[in-house]
Amino acid sequence: MSGGAIVRRVMTPAELETVIDWAEAEGWNPGLDDVVPFRTADPDGFFVAVEEKVPVAAISVVNHSERFAFLGLYLCRPDRRGYGIAHDLWRYALRHAGDRIVGLDGVPAQLANYRASGFVEAGATVRYSGRPDGHLCTGAVPATAADLPVLTGREAHASGWSKSAYMMAWLAPSEHRTTWIGPDGGFVTVRRCRSGAKIGPLVASDADEARALLTHAAACAPGELTIDVPASAPALGAICRDLNLVPEFETVRMYRGDVTVSPRDFYAVASLELG
Repeated sequence: MSGGAIVRRVMTPAELETVIDWAEAEGWNPGLDDVVPFRTADPDGFFVAVEEKVPVAAISVVNHSERFAFLGLYLCRPDRRGYGIAHDLWRYALRHAGDRIVGLDGVPAQLANYRASGFVEAGATVRYSGRPDGHLCTGAVPATAADLPVLTGREAHASGWSKSAYMMAWLAPSEHRTTWIGPDGGFVTVRRCRSGAKIGPLVASDADEARALLTHAAACAPGELTIDVPASAPALGAICRDLNLVPEFETVRMYRGDVTVSPRDFYAVASLELG
């Protein structure tokens, strides 16, 4: 590609599929049916830079509420890196958030760039991966549509942020994603991915419930499991390690705007892309 004029605009659904394929190529291991809940969260929150009618960079700035947005899916094709295309798209897309607080889970190597855009560190998220022993939790049942408002509210309380449209779609049953409700009201979503499965969100009231939900998820999903645990939830991290889930890498949770929230002790993130 010779380097023609760059057009920045909202992605089409087909382009979001392409960008998720880019994420797979980068080793992010996306879910098998992420597109629908991602777009349901904010269909105007996914942006692409196009050169000669071909997507070359992408980013999402999803407005979850009147107060909160989340930035993710920041990707650029390897052959178009170093030309400022992705950075220009970053600035273009951030305007979509208006005066909302914006969160992101960033790689440590990019901290200086995030800080330059006004983002400040507020914690970390640790990814755990492995194959724990699975045990079905007696009394656990799949969530139904009638359960979603209560589960969405519990996730907001646990994470500190309301993300209603996203969670209502994410927690709903699909071919490759099931949310299980435990007998004590906690819940866990098991999401089949290009390889293995990811767990998240997980919301529990105590260590016993969190452990039961994790081992239930392991019994329901083949292959390696992955879960993203805020560093502010050390008790859940300890349970992961006890179940032979190994810390794989860490991202930095950052915010642009005044933030005082901190996730609860037994909470795991739904996705690093949308929070």
